[in-house]
Amino acid sequence: MKPAPFDLVRAETLTEALDTLAQAGEDGRVLAGGQSFVPMLNMRLARPGVLIDIMGLAELRAADLVKGALRIGAGVRQVELARRPDLADRLPLLAAAIPYVGHVQTRSRGTVCGSLAHADPSAELPLVLIALGGEIHLRTKKARRTVAARDFFLGMMATAMQPGEMLEAASFPLRRPGEGFGFREVARRHGDYAVVAVAAVAGPEGVRLAVGGVSDVPALRDLPDPESGDLEDALNDFAWSLDAREDLHATPRYRRELVRRLGREAIEEAVRCRS
Repeated sequence: MKPAPFDLVRAETLTEALDTLAQAGEDGRVLAGGQSFVPMLNMRLARPGVLIDIMGLAELRAADLVKGALRIGAGVRQVELARRPDLADRLPLLAAAIPYVGHVQTRSRGTVCGSLAHADPSAELPLVLIALGGEIHLRTKKARRTVAARDFFLGMMATAMQPGEMLEAASFPLRRPGEGFGFREVARRHGDYAVVAVAAVAGPEGVRLAVGGVSDVPALRDLPDPESGDLEDALNDFAWSLDAREDLHATPRYRRELVRRLGREAIEEAVRCRS
């Protein structure tokens, strides 16, 4: 199948990209790596009138340390992030999750922010951003705004982005003293979208767990420390509170069982790694 007709604009400046997006309104879409969006075009699940290619914009290719976070521009490819020598030290949860994002071939083209904008509920990068309490930076021709990750993802492939806005960058908070992290995932094959994925953060103030692949958006909850003896019941309550999906890959009950098992493993790892 081939895409429906559209106009392609290869933006030479960020101003041109934002101007074109403002003019296009609801008909405009931004193209970065295209690893998720191009298949949607080919299946005609997406029918933009104007597609704006931003991958030639150098100002969107930076990943900088800003105010205790790694701010990743919209043009940064996943492979570039994975190759950062300081990633495991500064963002160990992101370093643990990124090998599960697609395959080597897709990571070489796909962008970090493209995965966030796509908002698949089984994707690893939105899950990590929510677990860390990260932020999304949105921009239009006239204004900028920042949205907390927990408020950005509204449903399956639905976000708080408005017509005329583009996702300019995302901020992943850096590891703080006393924090530990754990990540677990079950998929049919390595590189497939997760049936269930969990990301745990254990800090001096407590433990929180983010769960992806179960509901239409990643879910986040504060949970007891394993030493308290209350974790098992809390995980069970969390699992049953989720509106678990049923599809070809898993039943709701199986997904809830994975939340309990993987959640405990990830939390125990996070607690062990606290420093």
